[in-house]
Amino acid sequence: MASIDPYRNDADALEIGDLKVENGTDKVAIYGSVDLTRDRQGLAQAKALKAVLDKVVKVLEADKNLPERIEPPKAPDQVKNPFS
Repeated sequence: MASIDPYRNDADALEIGDLKVENGTDKVAIYGSVDLTRDRQGLAQAKALKAVLDKVVKVLEADKNLPERIEPPKAPDQVKNPFS
């Protein structure tokens, strides 16, 4: 199964069931859903999710300058469309 290098770039993404994992340099976004069924497929999906989260935790724990909280980016200002 595919994997990501947490916080390495803003391009990597993967899916586990209908769960989406998108990499970023300042955050890893996880959204959607996955049913971890009691079968081999559920086991594989659970292991894939655990592997991603284990990597995220490892990177965060290794960062000795980790801030308490980062501020979300400011929404861009809206400007009038010059072509309308």
